[in-house]
Amino acid sequence: MRTPSDEWLAATAAEAEPVRQLRAFAGWVGAGRKLTQTGRITLADARELAALLGTEDVIDPKIGDRVFRTKSSEELPGITTVVEWAKASGLVRVTGGRLVPVKKHAGLLDRPLELWVRMFEGFPRLGAALCPSGWGESLLRRHFEEGIGAVLMAMGRRGGAIGLAEVCGLAWETVTAGYLLNDATDQQQATWRQLNDRDVRHALDVLQQLGAIHFGEPESVELSELALWALGRRLGAPALGDPVFQVKITLDGVADPPVWRRLLVPAGIRLDRLHQVIQAAMGWEDYHLHVFSDGRAQYGIPDPELGFRDERKATLRDLIPREGGRARYTYDFGDDWEHEVVVEKLLAAEAGVRYPVCGAGAGACPPEDCGGVWGYAHLREVLADPTSEEHEDLLAWLGLGKANEFDPHSFDVDKANRALTAVGAAAR
Repeated sequence: MRTPSDEWLAATAAEAEPVRQLRAFAGWVGAGRKLTQTGRITLADARELAALLGTEDVIDPKIGDRVFRTKSSEELPGITTVVEWAKASGLVRVTGGRLVPVKKHAGLLDRPLELWVRMFEGFPRLGAALCPSGWGESLLRRHFEEGIGAVLMAMGRRGGAIGLAEVCGLAWETVTAGYLLNDATDQQQATWRQLNDRDVRHALDVLQQLGAIHFGEPESVELSELALWALGRRLGAPALGDPVFQVKITLDGVADPPVWRRLLVPAGIRLDRLHQVIQAAMGWEDYHLHVFSDGRAQYGIPDPELGFRDERKATLRDLIPREGGRARYTYDFGDDWEHEVVVEKLLAAEAGVRYPVCGAGAGACPPEDCGGVWGYAHLREVLADPTSEEHEDLLAWLGLGKANEFDPHSFDVDKANRALTAVGAAAR
């Protein structure tokens, strides 16, 4: 999967209006600015910022013959968004009642692409700035990071345009997952959903201004090349010439057809992220525990009871240091899905290639929780026999109308790569 040149990426990032606003805002902050007792920009400074940043905020708006006095900069959503985005991006911080620059990040102002990435990564923390509070408050305001994270993940997984109605529905399902809404009236639920959809669409508008998404017709949205590049970078995308391993991951015990994937993966990728890559490429759903093993040590989620080494502190190169080496990856300690991970070749990162990338593969991933190798074989036997007493039950369990809807031979390399893109979008 090829990506645009670094020059194009940097130029595109520099042209984004929110990037211009943050650079102008950081210059305005200078050595520091005094805040109000509630930690807000003063109204005097807000008047200056509205002109400098070009926000659409109106101070002391006049409606008819009546003037409505602005009491706090909190009432100015454009300025509030810029301030909170600057904080989320690490450009400024609040200390001693003042807004001051973060000196170690000052260099970002001269590196617009890096600044863009920090803004994109900080965007999920802007719920309070982007979503109104009070009587018109949506559930998305309280769960913005989860809701927008799910939306970005879905866009990456799709690898193309996704309908706005589907995006709004996904955000709604995500933010309501922890609530019991059965006692609410239909009118209440409809109102809450409308408020949620309003804030999702506003968030998408801001992402479009950033250059992270594009709107299409009819009523659809997709990630930009700049966003796709940034998501790949979150997985530790290598620089030109850095070592890249060609690895083959094979699911043990499954034949006719065998299930395997061939990937190009940065040698320095952390094992916790390699776990995510394997899950995405194979087609697992990451419901269960996992562990890597090189025959000498085991790496997984750090837990005193499990006794694993911390996978966040080890890389693929630590696990398999040389070409021809191999290791084990076990997923779901109940079903015990064993994977063999073999480093087939040691390569160098090429310009414009988005890593990790899946180049080939075969065989469908077994359904989650089907009982391991034996359970999967039994499931396939039952699906192939419509006279079996378990046939209809298994169809219902799989959510299928007909047995031929599950094809154990199916594998789509494009779908695997879209799933790998989605890994970068997942909130960590």
